[in-house]
Amino acid sequence: MATQTTPLVSLQAPKDVSLGQIEAELAQIWQGAVSENGPGAMRAATFSLVVYAPEKTQQLLATLGFYTGPIDGIDGPRTRAAIRAAQSAYNLPENGKVNEQLLENLRQDLAERQTQLDGNGMAQPEYAVDAVGAIADDIANQNPCRIISLFPVAGEDTGVTAQVSAYCPINKRSENMLICCEYITLKGTEAALERVSSLVTTLMISELPKFIWWKAPLIQNPQLFEGLAIASDCMIVDSDRFPEPKIDLLHLQELIEKGVNIADLNWRRLAAWQELTAEAFDPPERRSAIGEVDRVTLDYEKGNPAQALMFLGWLSSRLQWQPIGITAQGGDYDIYHVHLIAADQRQIEAELAAIPTAMTGEALGDLIDIKLMSTNQAANCCTIICSETGGCMRMEAGGGAETCQTFQVSPLPDQTQEGLLSQQLLRWGRDVLYEESLAVTAEILRHIK
Repeated sequence: MATQTTPLVSLQAPKDVSLGQIEAELAQIWQGAVSENGPGAMRAATFSLVVYAPEKTQQLLATLGFYTGPIDGIDGPRTRAAIRAAQSAYNLPENGKVNEQLLENLRQDLAERQTQLDGNGMAQPEYAVDAVGAIADDIANQNPCRIISLFPVAGEDTGVTAQVSAYCPINKRSENMLICCEYITLKGTEAALERVSSLVTTLMISELPKFIWWKAPLIQNPQLFEGLAIASDCMIVDSDRFPEPKIDLLHLQELIEKGVNIADLNWRRLAAWQELTAEAFDPPERRSAIGEVDRVTLDYEKGNPAQALMFLGWLSSRLQWQPIGITAQGGDYDIYHVHLIAADQRQIEAELAAIPTAMTGEALGDLIDIKLMSTNQAANCCTIICSETGGCMRMEAGGGAETCQTFQVSPLPDQTQEGLLSQQLLRWGRDVLYEESLAVTAEILRHIK
């Protein structure tokens, strides 16, 4: 059951090659890459992206015929369409998101098919041209490049296997030439991939930006992580997916202190909240009121406190608040009370509450609402900011809301992981605001006992 979703030409289907022949095989793809019935193909050279992806979802979908795009570890529209097709086939809710039930169905289906073939193995899926669809994957469509995907596997260490392939978005052209991405896939145990780390760095296109998209826990394969970080211009992560957000955010700060350029896609999801918070105090009559704020409440979807912690870190860094302690209340909302002190020695209290929700947003732990206020009843600083989907009911409860100014955040377009990744690939300089904010966030976390 192949899934046709976007116009994408398979210039070279995945081809097994030896490690020493990767560059030669890639070069051969582009020698005379002209179609008899269509436009020719041009090798793109804008940047290199290394993806370290332990998830096997894409590989399972491809082996079972649901997915026909490049096995690159990037969860784009094609992958989500394949997930929905699999969910439909297994009579599961069609939301395009992976869960353990879907993975179990995929593994069971694969095992049954392999058994039916009496050990002869399964035929490899056909990577055919997609004839219909809307837009190509964000990464290949907007940023033609070289993608090197590293897939760690469990089991016996038998070395590293390699494949090369090339795909061309039909709507990405230069006159009569398709502009194509080339893909290098390396599979092996963590130890085996670590042994070829020097090969990975040599495969990055020299004199062009080099990005690492690390989709594993930060403590997984630390030697490979460190080696790639040194060789890259930017190490990209998504704290939305951190298994231990409080520990991993501290680890990010340690990496920044070592000079590693970190980009967190989850930080980008806070942009609309930061902009609206700043705008709320931009009118002349309210500019001085920001200095009266000494009570902050942050509600977020239960499951991951990274966004709430980073927002408080950002707010504290802008207002020069220093964390001095934190206490956990626990209960259904996993409440944390953060104690800070302002430059004028005012005491600041912030409350972070994890709200159980029936439906989660694009990211685990999305902000729901924020309330800024003061113990000074005469201060004109009470501000409520809430998401369009979550509303302001909790923040408006308890009285006093009639004196507050209330705003609703309109989410920025394309907050999906692949959309944010595509945007990040257009920049590789350091984000000073992020680094200053994360430094305060780390200080808050260090006070947790």
